[in-house]
Amino acid sequence: MPVHHTFHNELEKLNQKLLTMVAMVEDRVRKAVTVIETHDEELVKSIIRSDYQIDDMEVEIEEDCLKIMALHQPVASDLRFLITVIKVNNEIERIGDMAVNIAKRVDVISQSTSVMKGAFDYSEMSEHVITMLKMSLDALVHRDAAMARQIFLIEDKVNTLRNQAYDAVVKMLSLYPEHPGCMINNYLLARHLERIADRATNIAEEVIYLVEGEIVRLR
Repeated sequence: MPVHHTFHNELEKLNQKLLTMVAMVEDRVRKAVTVIETHDEELVKSIIRSDYQIDDMEVEIEEDCLKIMALHQPVASDLRFLITVIKVNNEIERIGDMAVNIAKRVDVISQSTSVMKGAFDYSEMSEHVITMLKMSLDALVHRDAAMARQIFLIEDKVNTLRNQAYDAVVKMLSLYPEHPGCMINNYLLARHLERIADRATNIAEEVIYLVEGEIVRLR
């Protein structure tokens, strides 16, 4: 088989692995957002147990990228694709970690005796985060730099809601100082959601680099 044909077959297999990982992580985040509202114990345990799957896939994808680069010494758009995969691969794995962290926080909050454990509404923030994640991953799949840029406009909304969550927790702590652990864990839910939004923004930046060859840094 010609070397050129083998190279592009390997790139296609790599792309398919990345898409599989993308689907897994998006599903994980949607489940994590669900348990914030439902505190579903079985779903929480399922999210936590599945953490290793994404970790293993991240390592496999990175090893594939390095192997392809070493064997074929790609240039131009192919090299840009591999660099993007390495960077996005790490971002996606970290998003998976954040989903697990959310599940762990929910598990701790569920066991709390505080009457305030369900007093925080993160539905709007969760909706924005899911939108950012889906748009960033769709932009990656379709090589859509215009869609990637739209994500930057949503990040400010998430940051504002994170600040509002902080103010609400501080207020609750002054009213119910006997349950600081529950309050802090509730605020950390907002921090984890914000970090997913940050990672989605990073993916959007990498999509623009992949499509246009332009290095963009929002912050």
